[in-house]
Amino acid sequence: MSTMREGSVLCLDPHGFHHMRYTEWGDARNPRVLICAHGLTRNGRDFDYLAERLCDAYRVVCPDVVGRGRSDWLRDPKDYTYAVYMNDMAVLLGSLHAETVDWLGTSMGGIIGMLLAATSGSPLRKLVLNDVGSVIPKAALERIGQYVGKEPPMDSLEAFENAMRAFSPFGELTDEQWRHLTVHVVKQDPDGRWRPRYDPGIAVNFDPAMGADVDLRPYWNAVHGPVLVIRGAESDLLLAETLEEMRQRPHTETLVVPRTGHPPMLMNDAQVLAVRRFLLG
Repeated sequence: MSTMREGSVLCLDPHGFHHMRYTEWGDARNPRVLICAHGLTRNGRDFDYLAERLCDAYRVVCPDVVGRGRSDWLRDPKDYTYAVYMNDMAVLLGSLHAETVDWLGTSMGGIIGMLLAATSGSPLRKLVLNDVGSVIPKAALERIGQYVGKEPPMDSLEAFENAMRAFSPFGELTDEQWRHLTVHVVKQDPDGRWRPRYDPGIAVNFDPAMGADVDLRPYWNAVHGPVLVIRGAESDLLLAETLEEMRQRPHTETLVVPRTGHPPMLMNDAQVLAVRRFLLG
């Protein structure tokens, strides 16, 4: 069993430098690298279960996107943009000295991967999109906009976990897994109360009032390599008809996870095996 290591890269945003921290699993000399990028308010520790089970074959690197997890917060919240996230990931990729990398991204992390894979000269080889696709429905953005940056502090870790269980359709998880997903996404204030670890400023650029679905088809159609698209069967962010449309692209495989909304957490053996077969196949 590989042990987890921690690292960081120094990145440049429009208003200064910041550190993006990451966890890493597997042999640091392994040229086969997998980047795992998390969702909007989550962090790299979401991938511990997956990373432990893939690190025999991969060097698995799980960044905390800036403003989340243990990474720095940006000085100006208007800088929480995909351009900054992509630049940060380019710094990370350069630091790993890998000729090519595979990418697994959940929700926001999948969009970052799609944008990078669609960029000319991209080092991304295989791409796993976890519950995110070529069209983001307006209704899903409005649902997310109701809570991002507005979550109230809680009096106990248990209260925070219970709220997460109530509002997060992550599928069938064990008590231990729910606790893992909770402890890494919160921090305790000096007054003893618990609040999300992410910078509430990430909500500044998140404008669900744009009034339309977000069409990412131009980027999706520019992705050249093989892609596995995973959908939670009850997801409101990746709709069944979007998945069906995406399947028409060559070299696209799909997996639908039953009894799960947005997003599947990739914390059971069937989901991990599907990812492993795709990446190593």
